[in-house]
Amino acid sequence: MIWQTSAALTSSKPLALTIERVSKVYGGWTRTTSVEQMRRDWDDLFWTDAVPAQCVPVSADGVEASWLDAPGADPRKVLLYFHGGGFQVGSIRSHRDLIVRLSAAAGCRALGINYRLAPEHRFPAALEDAATAYRWLLDQGFEANNIAFCGDSAGGGLALSALLVLREQGMPLPAAAALMSALTDLTASGESYATRAEADPIHQRIMILAMAKKYLGESADAHSPLASPLFADLHGLPPLLLQVGDREVVLDDSTRFAAKALAAGVDASLEIWGEMIHVFQQFTSDLPEAGKAIDYMGRFFKKHWMPS
Repeated sequence: MIWQTSAALTSSKPLALTIERVSKVYGGWTRTTSVEQMRRDWDDLFWTDAVPAQCVPVSADGVEASWLDAPGADPRKVLLYFHGGGFQVGSIRSHRDLIVRLSAAAGCRALGINYRLAPEHRFPAALEDAATAYRWLLDQGFEANNIAFCGDSAGGGLALSALLVLREQGMPLPAAAALMSALTDLTASGESYATRAEADPIHQRIMILAMAKKYLGESADAHSPLASPLFADLHGLPPLLLQVGDREVVLDDSTRFAAKALAAGVDASLEIWGEMIHVFQQFTSDLPEAGKAIDYMGRFFKKHWMPS
């Protein structure tokens, strides 16, 4: 277990400009903004094809997906990616750059999925799609020990929930999983929701609870382990790497989960990045920490692939 607090490398100006760019999108949304408009705005905010990759749309047993492979990717190894966006926005398009950079860092293929989103498709639709995509990879001949999970924010929590479902079903689990700013507690009960409230320029507890309500609807309980993996029995999970920014209100979603995973005997590592914001890894053109964090994840995956 490595508890790592990294000092910020970025000067205050680039970080401030990054925050301003994200806040402008959030700030433009009102109670009357349609979810379709939010999804377009989110895709436009993050979309870039600056990094070359082979992109091939595919149906993963009915789940919309795309292969996003950096040059030189090992065809035997694959990263299954679950995008963030509060279970309501986000897509393969918004996360293309991040997925391709992870493919390059890990030297593997990458499969991104467009799992079904709320409010049209509430819990557990996204979780069903995540598990289906993994089973599809196994059916394609990929060895479980050559598959890894990765996700950010809501997608990070989804990756962990998928591991729990697969474990209970007796399925072979992937080699490892890396999570960025993962939402592991949809009740938003961590102390960081108060202690980081002034420091976090993007999220607040009320936003997380509103997102959770739209995702879960009236019938699902936020305390359910498959909705909030923090409340699950974590024994038997594969090696985990959690990365989170020190100024995030969701900081405790990672610190508490890592501590509980360790207590359950899981090989879990936590990296806390000083001054960094929610899913800072998406801002590689602005923040040098983003590239470093992606490199760390690449080395983590390479460490846990099945030996060639």
